[in-house]
Amino acid sequence: MSTLILLVLVWTVAAVVFSAVTLVRVLRQPAAPAPGRVPPLLLLRPLDEPTEAELQNLALPLPDDLPVRQVIVSPYRPRLAEGVEWQYSDPPCLNRKVGHVLYALDTLRRGEDQILVVDADVAVDRALLEDLSSALSAGAALSTAAPVPEGGTGLGAAALRGLLRSSQHSFVALDLMSLGSKAICGKALGLSGAALEALRGLAGHIGEDLELARFLHVRGLPVTRVAATARMPLGRVELPGVVRRIRRWMLVLRAHRPGLWPTVPLLLAPTPLLLLLAVWVGSPAVVTGLAVLLALRIALGLALSRGTPEATDGGWEWLLGEATLLAAWMGSLAGRTVDWRGRCFTLVRGGRMERTVPGGES
Repeated sequence: MSTLILLVLVWTVAAVVFSAVTLVRVLRQPAAPAPGRVPPLLLLRPLDEPTEAELQNLALPLPDDLPVRQVIVSPYRPRLAEGVEWQYSDPPCLNRKVGHVLYALDTLRRGEDQILVVDADVAVDRALLEDLSSALSAGAALSTAAPVPEGGTGLGAAALRGLLRSSQHSFVALDLMSLGSKAICGKALGLSGAALEALRGLAGHIGEDLELARFLHVRGLPVTRVAATARMPLGRVELPGVVRRIRRWMLVLRAHRPGLWPTVPLLLAPTPLLLLLAVWVGSPAVVTGLAVLLALRIALGLALSRGTPEATDGGWEWLLGEATLLAAWMGSLAGRTVDWRGRCFTLVRGGRMERTVPGGES
């Protein structure tokens, strides 16, 4: 057996074991606890340059029987649905989302309110509010929900669904396989007092969710992923825009967690490369291992997609998600600059941002 075949086989076996463990953990997830009484909630919705889909999400009615005060924090005043408030905010800091939240807290917070922060591209429902709140009441320093794209047309929408809903990079799978600091997404968060204090030091960071989770983990404070998901209705999404967005995620990961960055092609998105290598080396052992990996990844995709719209698409969209993730990761090999919210930044270690001019740093 040649050295190349041996290396490919070892890589395939590692990916098989990783997928098998993930599948077992997904299938063995405990049932979600029943939500408790919901205390008064301050629901902050930071917003910059809104899209039509975001405005539609912000107009969705919230349950009348929950004590929730929803406030849109933005320099732009949208048409407000009944019961929704608007707070003007135009922060000068580099991370405008964090700036919006901090300004709103200093301006609006009432003593015992629980603080929830949910992005405008998320459709808020009862389950999300109750679960984020219940986790905080149970002692979590930070509660978070996995983002789950829904619907949409175009290859970009399919890639996002495959990546975030039915691949190893879904935040359900990432949470179950995390060692140490949790891999979380900041689309929907419940923030304790400790998390709010930590957030004040992150106005110059991109990837504040990763840094927040790391800060809390170092101090032994629990971060909880809730059973409810952050549903993200999609419209038509083009693939190049998705690749650019995920490349930015990969650059953020490289800045925050450089040790985890190489695991993306090795464990999270190995299938496209292993398919090519299996054809190249032509080894029966590699082909057999790859067949097992494909079966496990299909099963994992279906398990992760249970109970969501287009659940059966989990059988194939994960592969498109992996290919998109791999392309974005390869794009992150060169350069440290990202275009974010209409501005250009250079990332430095720890996820801190420095303003730069487009094309000035690569």
